[in-house]
Amino acid sequence: MRARALVLFYIAVSVTALSLFGQINGKNIDPVYMIDVNKDKRFNAKIELSDGEKILFCCPKAMFDLYFRPMDYPEYKIKSENDFKKLMVKDFISGEWIDAKKAFYVFGSRLLGPKGDDLIPLGSKKNVALFKNRYGGSRVLTFDEIVKKGYGLIKYLDMP
Repeated sequence: MRARALVLFYIAVSVTALSLFGQINGKNIDPVYMIDVNKDKRFNAKIELSDGEKILFCCPKAMFDLYFRPMDYPEYKIKSENDFKKLMVKDFISGEWIDAKKAFYVFGSRLLGPKGDDLIPLGSKKNVALFKNRYGGSRVLTFDEIVKKGYGLIKYLDMP
């Protein structure tokens, strides 16, 4: 039992250290999934906090995870909505950074992100049509619709 507690303590310290420093061997690590954010840069998302800190994610799903449950990431000291200065995602078609709150998100497409099913961000209805023509998709959601659905949507996307 004591050995198990020691192993769990070591894991907790390691995960905290990774989250605090965000790098392993010079690679940027996603604080939610603990994978290299450079795995597929087309899916990157980021949050800028009001204190100036920038958090880079491997995918929009990871960004929403932190957005919905900041208490799971105490190292960022997020106390309220006011602590989020900017949320940015990459338009999958253009590759440009866009405001996450103004993006359209395709749900249920054939395209898989670095961690499986994801919400694919697009900056315009034209890009949504281009994306759906190639990859399909069962719904298009706005940021506000995702917020209404809440954390359950993100966990649903993580189901095997």
